[in-house]
Amino acid sequence: MSRYLARRLLQMIPLVVGLSVIIFMLLAVAPGDPVDLLIFGNPKIKAEDIARLKHHYGLDRPYHIRYFKWLWAALHGDLGYSRTYKVPVLSLMWTRITNSLWLQIPAFILALSVAVPVGIYSALRQYSTVDYAATFVTFFGVSIPAFWFGIMMIYIAAVWHPWTAIPFLEWLKLPAGGFSTPGIGEGLPKYIDRLHFALLPIIVLSLLFMASYTRYTRSSMLEVVRQDYVRTARAKGLRERVVINKHALKNAMIPLATIVALSIPGLFAGAPLTETVFGWPGVGRLLVEATLGGDFAVAQGIIIFLAALVIVFNLLADVAYAMLDPRIRYD
Repeated sequence: MSRYLARRLLQMIPLVVGLSVIIFMLLAVAPGDPVDLLIFGNPKIKAEDIARLKHHYGLDRPYHIRYFKWLWAALHGDLGYSRTYKVPVLSLMWTRITNSLWLQIPAFILALSVAVPVGIYSALRQYSTVDYAATFVTFFGVSIPAFWFGIMMIYIAAVWHPWTAIPFLEWLKLPAGGFSTPGIGEGLPKYIDRLHFALLPIIVLSLLFMASYTRYTRSSMLEVVRQDYVRTARAKGLRERVVINKHALKNAMIPLATIVALSIPGLFAGAPLTETVFGWPGVGRLLVEATLGGDFAVAQGIIIFLAALVIVFNLLADVAYAMLDPRIRYD
């Protein structure tokens, strides 16, 4: 396993570099460079001023020279400077990633904690009422657009909220968007207030992944419980709990491990719509703002970060395979 990990880690280096080349070139040839966006709508700008600005930002150099200059700076922790926010890209991304984790971690935990038990129960009680209800909810979660579901949740929980007429449920009137209440104090009140704002986007984000986790858990469990070794375990007189937990569940989790590992980058990649709808200042919303605003240094840094996440969690999925199935050996 150690040799396999070392080999995969070495393979990740040219892969990340190749992805950075593709991303850099795509953004470099996109219409409208930072200088064009900076001078847009200014009729008094002169041609020599434009040439001077392009030379200052290095935009008059060949693409390969610009790329190697950016790569050398990136290797030293400098991803550029945000034209919109006037701060280094790396510090801006770190702040926004921290904000996004307020949504990603609870949404991931909620999705797994609900989807896996429901998927297992649906497989063991196939064609039951719970199975039909779970199937309906999973198809609903997979089919609906994130922005539509977010808007509906805002209307139900922040505008309509009929349950607030019931005593002790007034706190369930949730904010329609934002990050925190202005003037809130530090310490515990600050974190409780932020969690109050995060509750709606967490529900929206978790439902999208909860649906796919439930479907994969159910289908994988259905396949495993029909295997001969499960029938043999039952024929030996083992209790159903032992059969499921010891013989069926671990094997059923092998396909789910890949889906879960690869969906973690999807939590960040799928968050732009959710964060934009709820006005949450996370890295997904930053990607949307940077792309629409022509802040290519920020957009490039975020896209490379998401691509690196996909590569890393592909490796973690392979490692999880070997841990769950002793028959799998990579050395």
